[in-house]
Amino acid sequence: MNSFNIPTMAEMTAAGQTPEVLFWVGCAGSFDDRAKSITKAIARILHASDTSFAVLGQEESCSGDPAKRAGNEFLYQMQAAQNIAVMNGYGIKRIITGCPHCFNVLKNEYPELGGHYEVQHHTQFIRELIEQGKLKMADGAPFKGKRITFHDPCYLGRGNGEYLAPRDVIATLDAELVEMRRCKQNAMCCGAGGAQMFKEAEKGDREVNHERTDDVIESKAEVVATGCPFCNTMMTDGVKNANKEGEVIVKDVAELIAEAADLL
Repeated sequence: MNSFNIPTMAEMTAAGQTPEVLFWVGCAGSFDDRAKSITKAIARILHASDTSFAVLGQEESCSGDPAKRAGNEFLYQMQAAQNIAVMNGYGIKRIITGCPHCFNVLKNEYPELGGHYEVQHHTQFIRELIEQGKLKMADGAPFKGKRITFHDPCYLGRGNGEYLAPRDVIATLDAELVEMRRCKQNAMCCGAGGAQMFKEAEKGDREVNHERTDDVIESKAEVVATGCPFCNTMMTDGVKNANKEGEVIVKDVAELIAEAADLL
């Protein structure tokens, strides 16, 4: 695949250009080695669909979501205010992100601090691209007939009522979408939300992601599709713990689409 440069907002502004969307990468997508491949998949999809986009680069700070969920409202407001000042300075109108935590806080909690944007989860935007004919699957069909289940991220599903977009996108893969016993509004958390990713587990007899992995195994899915970098980490660890690495693959929806569209 040919390499391409992703411009920053500063570079586009200096050139007198305005991108169609800002790609909010997020901390996980920027620094976590596994999540970086999700970031690259999203970027390749945007590039292949001729979407005009840019990133903030060094000017992007943490959205503040972990601080807010952990109870540090002061730190959250400091981080949010800094991001809002930067984005409003560039006149940002539309944002897409691969992280439901960033999606939720940018969409629902930034407005009260002066940050008003149209915010989309990457599965929502990818569905748009497919519907508009800007993104097509290649002939190889690597997932044809495979059993794929989707693990609903809490902040996308129950938090924002979005269950269809990721499933609509998966439906274009010519695969068999199988639902776990606990799915959609009854889905089980991976165990990382609400800043739990960054603290030790509380007392109990089992890890949450191990319990959730049982649901995956019960569904007999060959692929677990995720829509969140934290979910991806937790489900990957769960599959390893169950010694099912050779049987169950964990991939973000964007990675599945990028592979099916022959962009990787």
